[in-house]
Amino acid sequence: MKTLHVYNSLTRKKEKFESLYPGFVGIYVCGPTVYGHAHLGHAKSYVSFDIIVRYLSYLGYRVRYVQNITDVGHLLGDANEGEDRILKQARLENLEPMEIAETYTRSFFEDMDALNVLRPNISPRASGHIPEQIELIQTLMDKGVAYERKGNVYFDVQKFSEYGKLSGRNIQELLAGARVDVHEDKKHPTDFALWKRAEPEHIMQWNSPWGKGYPGWHAECSAMSTKYLGQPFDIHGGGLENIFPHHECEIAQSETAQGKEFARYWLHNNMVTINGVKMGKSLGNSVTVKDIISKYEPLAVRFFVLSSHYRSTLDFSDEALDAAQKGLHKLHHGFLRILRTKTIETDDDTVFLNRIKQYREAFDSEMNDDFNTPRALATVFDFIKDVNIWLDENDTPARSTSDYAQQTMEKTVGSVLGLLPADYSYWENQKEGNLSAVIGLLLEIRNRLRKEKQYAFADEIRDKLTQLNILIKDGPEGSTWELI
Repeated sequence: MKTLHVYNSLTRKKEKFESLYPGFVGIYVCGPTVYGHAHLGHAKSYVSFDIIVRYLSYLGYRVRYVQNITDVGHLLGDANEGEDRILKQARLENLEPMEIAETYTRSFFEDMDALNVLRPNISPRASGHIPEQIELIQTLMDKGVAYERKGNVYFDVQKFSEYGKLSGRNIQELLAGARVDVHEDKKHPTDFALWKRAEPEHIMQWNSPWGKGYPGWHAECSAMSTKYLGQPFDIHGGGLENIFPHHECEIAQSETAQGKEFARYWLHNNMVTINGVKMGKSLGNSVTVKDIISKYEPLAVRFFVLSSHYRSTLDFSDEALDAAQKGLHKLHHGFLRILRTKTIETDDDTVFLNRIKQYREAFDSEMNDDFNTPRALATVFDFIKDVNIWLDENDTPARSTSDYAQQTMEKTVGSVLGLLPADYSYWENQKEGNLSAVIGLLLEIRNRLRKEKQYAFADEIRDKLTQLNILIKDGPEGSTWELI
C-alpha cells in the first residue's frame, strides 16, 4: 500500500497513517442532527469525508464507515444545556419529534446522494442506542467520575487530567472564565451532561437508573462509535466546530470508561463562509444543498468543495460555483473525448503509457499528502491536456493505450474524486453527428438573429455555448465551433 500521511488534530502534525489492523480501517464521523435540511456546511463536511473513505478504499483497505444520525439529545448551546433541537423544531412545525427526524433524515440522504456521497456502512441513530448509552453512563458512575443531581447525570471533568488535550484548552482557564452561577446542579461549571432529566410533558424520554430522561449529545457518539468499531479505532472525524466541546467530551468519557485510547487519528474539516462571512442560521446566511443544486449541477457543487482542501475554509459565491461548473464540464469533455475516440488494434504507445503512469503517481502523491484534492484536481487537468495533445496527434490510437487512459480516469476522477456520473453509458452512445446537428441548428438560429440585428440574443446563444465549453468562431465564411 502507498504511504499516506494525515494531519492529526490530536498531535497537531502530519503523521504516517497506519491502521490498527492490517488492511482494515474503522472510521467514525459525527453525522447530522436532523432538524432541518442539509446546508452547504454539511456538503463540505460529508463530501470531504467521502473522499477520505473513497481514497482509503482505493489504497486497498477494507473500510467500515460509521456515520450517526442524531435524532435526540443535541441540546442548544455549547454547554449542552437548554432545549433539544429536534423538540424545538417539532414544536415550530407542529409535528411529532420523530416525524421531524424522519423527514430531515430522508432529506439529508437525498442531498448526499445527489452530491455522489457514498452511503456509510452503518448509520446508527442515537434513539436506537439508549441501552448502550445508559451502560456507558453507569460505568462512569461506578468509576466515580460522574454524579447525579436531581435526575441529571454529569461528568466531572476535573477527574480527567487530560481534558483539553484535543482542543488545547486548559481546564483551569476554563474554570476561571466560567460563570459559576449558571448551572447550580453542577459541581463545576465545565462539567457536561451525560443524561438529562425529562419533564412529564417531554415526549422523547426513556427509563434509566436515574429516572426518566434522555442522553446527552456527547454520550451518543461515544456509545455508537465503540459499539461498531471497538476501542480504540482508527479515525474519528467531524467539523472543526466539534472539537470543543463535543469531541473533547467524547475523549474524556470514553477513555475514562475503558482506560485506553479512544481514537488514534482525529481529522477535522474547516468551515464554510459566504462571501467571506461565516455561514450560520443565526446570521441568516445559511444556504441549503437543495437551494444550490436547483441552480447548479450537483457534481459541480462537489467539484467546488474539492477545489478547497478539507482543512481550509470554503468561501461560497455564485462566481465560484460558475467556475466550478465550467471546470467540471472541461473535465467531462476530456473524458468524453477518450470514450468517443475510434481506436485500432496495434502495439501500445509506450511513450503515452509512461505518461499515464506518471499521472497516476502524481495523483497518488497529492492524495497521500493529507488528501490534497485541489492539487489532485490540478494533476487531472494536466492529464486531460496531455490526452488532448495525444489524440490530436493520433486519429486512431492503440486501443489498449486508450483503454488504460479511460480506466485511469475512471479510478482517479470517478472512484476517488466521485466526479463522474454513476452511469455515463449514455455518453458512449452519443454520436458526434447528433451533437453537430444540434449545434448547427443553434448556429442557424443565431445567424438569423444577427441578420435581424437582434445582436443581444445572438450573443447570448454564443455565451451560453461557451459556458458549455463549446467555442463559436465567426468568420467571413460563416460560423464554426469546437469543443474547448
